[in-house]
Amino acid sequence: MKIIFMGTPQFAVPSLEILLKNGYDIPLVVTVPDKQAGRGLHLKHSEIKEFAFANNLNISQPEFLKDEIFIKEIESIKPDLIVVVAFRILPKEIFLIPESGTINLHASLLPKYRGAAPINWALINGEKQTGVTTFFIEEKVDTGNLLLQRKTNIEESDDYGILYEKLSLLGAETLLDTVKQIESKQITPLKQDNSLATPAPKILKEHCRINWATESYKIHNLIRGLSPHPSAYTTLDNKLVKIFSSKLTDKQTIDAPGKLTVEKKSLLVSAKDYFLEISELQLEGKKRIKASEFINSLKKEDNKLFV
Repeated sequence: MKIIFMGTPQFAVPSLEILLKNGYDIPLVVTVPDKQAGRGLHLKHSEIKEFAFANNLNISQPEFLKDEIFIKEIESIKPDLIVVVAFRILPKEIFLIPESGTINLHASLLPKYRGAAPINWALINGEKQTGVTTFFIEEKVDTGNLLLQRKTNIEESDDYGILYEKLSLLGAETLLDTVKQIESKQITPLKQDNSLATPAPKILKEHCRINWATESYKIHNLIRGLSPHPSAYTTLDNKLVKIFSSKLTDKQTIDAPGKLTVEKKSLLVSAKDYFLEISELQLEGKKRIKASEFINSLKKEDNKLFV
């Protein structure tokens, strides 16, 4: 089976790797153009490009997916299937080319969490279970007929980084099963129930700011859902503070929201109902540190407030 693979971040790498290991013909890998990054403005390659290059695969990096030269390149390959994992929205001029269709791997149990950031929002909303879905691509994003789904529990210790890796591996296995079943014509697509759809929009800076006047469990889930990147943040003395991990407590509070308290070498912050214990944080211009290191920098007479 001849498969064109399209993807960008690390999340997609296990999927491409598993297809290669199982002997599938990958004549082309499509990813985003290189971008300038860092102070030196060096060109940064996507993780998929780095993997494809290391495995001697042909790479295409179109600026515009409707570019006629790119479309003709895809058509000339005559792929049996296009596989998309964390890439861009494909025009129908592309996804209608393969005889067996174009499939996508999505990091949620569709139709829940349609959109760019399903892993983040599942954690932010306090979900106890999530998973991955493969589906046929249609014009409207994340609405195509479902193929396979695999579920996994969200553990209390999971944050975005941990769940991202867990779902990338589960997704690779699910994708391989999907491709095998398409190849053997043993799969039955299932229409999505649009009435059950929930959004998972791109994470913006405004989503990341902590509101200490809300319930502690909501703040805790926000921190989990954004750690380690882009990270939840607050301010202290007008300087940005990123918070990477926290613990719920059963200590009720009547202090002002955001009030810092040190108790038995623990850093506690007052929320709407309970204190939240902060475990790791990063002050603006500094490195990421444990809360104990931050506590050592505080003076006993300090009356600090996260805002």
